[in-house]
Amino acid sequence: MEKSIVVEGKTSTEALEKGLKILNCKKEDVEIKIIENEAKRSFYSILEPRVVKIELKLKEKSLNNKEVSKQKVTEDDIKICNKELNEYLEKFFENIEDTTYNINQNEDEITVNILGEGAKYFIGYRGETIKSLQTIFSLVGNKNTENRVRVTVDAENYNEKREETLKELAKKLEKTVKRTGKKVILEPMSAYERKIIHSALQDSEFVNTYSIGEEPRRKVVIEKTNNK
Repeated sequence: MEKSIVVEGKTSTEALEKGLKILNCKKEDVEIKIIENEAKRSFYSILEPRVVKIELKLKEKSLNNKEVSKQKVTEDDIKICNKELNEYLEKFFENIEDTTYNINQNEDEITVNILGEGAKYFIGYRGETIKSLQTIFSLVGNKNTENRVRVTVDAENYNEKREETLKELAKKLEKTVKRTGKKVILEPMSAYERKIIHSALQDSEFVNTYSIGEEPRRKVVIEKTNNK
């Protein structure tokens, strides 16, 4: 469960509604901080669309309650999410050549697979485009669900390849930390990617892992154990 997120909208109300939907909680469960844009606006910038960015942070009590009493995704949630996604994706891919999609369901999760010769263009540098699409598709699919359905996006088996890359990285860094005794702080990762690193090293005799920072720039730290 994410402890804090940063969301954008045309208005603070729109951004707040998006954030509450993602966190699956009520307004009274979060601390709200409006992030002001410190960049100087030119005279002509008044013609540009206004974007409001806010940070939502789950209050500690609410975070603990949600971990204990997290509602299970229902069959109706899956059906609603699937329907909303199909309607949206049909239009999304309508005019994109050599690219289509399919949707797979796995218990309480839905995966959107991007297919065709154009699929590679939806990955982006280190999967940034896939991550952005995942955020958009999740908001679309969950706009009318009672409980948030996890929506993932994949193209050309990127997720599987990325998982293997992260596992290899974890093992390589384990050896580095063991040899040098110096801790390593990785680049910011999603909760899913951090979990892969933690899982890959959870049985290590030589290193410990933990996360630091706030979403969306939370990082994994790998450090040597005291007794090795």
